[in-house]
Amino acid sequence: MTGISTRFQVDTAEDGKQVLSVAGDWTIWTVAQVEEKLRNTKVAYDAILDVSQLEKIDTSGAYLIDRALGALEGIDEKIPIRGEHPTIERLLGKVRKASPAAPPDPIRPPGFIALLDRAGHGAVDAWGELLGLLSFIGETMATLGRLAANPHRIRWKSVVAIMEEAGLDALPIVCFLSFFIGLVIAFIGANLLAMFNASVFTVELVAIGMLREFGAVLTAILLAGRTDSAFTAQIGAMKMRQEIDAMRTIGLDPMEALVAPRLIALVLMTPLLTFAATISGIGGGLIAAWTAMNISPQMFISRFQEVVPPQHFWVGIAKAPVFALVVAMIGCRQGMLVEGDVVSLGRRTTSAVVQAIFMVIALDAMFAVLYYMLNI
Repeated sequence: MTGISTRFQVDTAEDGKQVLSVAGDWTIWTVAQVEEKLRNTKVAYDAILDVSQLEKIDTSGAYLIDRALGALEGIDEKIPIRGEHPTIERLLGKVRKASPAAPPDPIRPPGFIALLDRAGHGAVDAWGELLGLLSFIGETMATLGRLAANPHRIRWKSVVAIMEEAGLDALPIVCFLSFFIGLVIAFIGANLLAMFNASVFTVELVAIGMLREFGAVLTAILLAGRTDSAFTAQIGAMKMRQEIDAMRTIGLDPMEALVAPRLIALVLMTPLLTFAATISGIGGGLIAAWTAMNISPQMFISRFQEVVPPQHFWVGIAKAPVFALVVAMIGCRQGMLVEGDVVSLGRRTTSAVVQAIFMVIALDAMFAVLYYMLNI
């Protein structure tokens, strides 16, 4: 072998100790050949270093050897050396002295204490998130108040474009899923009510369920998954490219230019989507009643008109703008919180969807309690 061939070998001496034999040149230009292999080789911390075939060496090579012999584990014992080399001992000492100390092992508390610690941090994070959301709501309401006082500042082109993207483009999926939800409710009602010879009440079950609850809630959940994530991704991408900072530099308010048009568009389109979802769900229930219970469409519609009061429709529609405001504000706020990396963008997009769905369900429960107390 040539003298400049960088190589190493691990053997076992007669006394049972390991021997790390290094040979050739161990300089910054040559150690790349053996760096990965040496890192993956298990060498005991008390191994003997054989330098009898070592040629040139600099601090890069000395660092690799020192790391292999236990420097990263915090071992500060002097390395036993076999053979003669003019600089190896001095370089190993300098490298060991200059290398940062190994970090101490983390103190792991008992399982119950760790559980309490995680619960406490989670509670603090949740409280901070709530305060941030309330702060953003206040800033958003102030922005909408300024725009209401000066309607000419509203960016209607952006509003119309977002209405098409978030509302019109979402209409097919909203109607499609609502149709099958109504179908499922009708089939479940048919099986349950048939036990009491009351299959005809399936009409009321489908109509009231879709009008009061499923139309608005299903639309809001779909918007939380589809539109809310889009809002976060769009604003977050602008934040990553520093476009929002550039807008502030030239005197544009991001709340007026980005947040307000999305809120206005979603508040205008969500009631229309809710209406479409409700009609589709009732249509699905009509098909199920016709095929499974021999309730003709004429009878279904006639009974619907007779026994379902119009107040159920307004109860459901009244929820839609509130859901729209919450979904839009959560999506825009999470987009504003995106930092300068893709990991942050993905994390904030996920948080936006989860928070929006949670808030929709929580608000729907509050509406249910309110309507119960008002006997509506």
